[in-house]
Amino acid sequence: MKNKHTGDKGETIAAKFLENKGFSIIERNWRHKHLEIDIIASSNDKLHFVEVKTRTNTKFGLPEESVSQAKMNRLKTAAEAYLYLHPEWELIQFDVIAIMIGKNKEEVLLIDDVFF
Repeated sequence: MKNKHTGDKGETIAAKFLENKGFSIIERNWRHKHLEIDIIASSNDKLHFVEVKTRTNTKFGLPEESVSQAKMNRLKTAAEAYLYLHPEWELIQFDVIAIMIGKNKEEVLLIDDVFF
């Protein structure tokens, strides 16, 4: 339950971070079958599929280190399903937001255009 709370808090921080950068949040926790996209946002006529990873310590590494190729492949599959329902989007991008939550501060790292 603690991990879910941490994840939810991280997604809220990420959404606010994106909004402060001028993004419009379109969806949060969009689901298709067993797949999920944490945040779908738009900026400058481009649709962004955002994976959010949050940690409270580095015991298991930095949050961005937990985004595997398999996770990115699932994100791509989910994005294809979303685009099938919303074909008006021509420009897309995949991003990762890594968040470290400490006792008195939060660190947010945006890694944009990550899909390779």
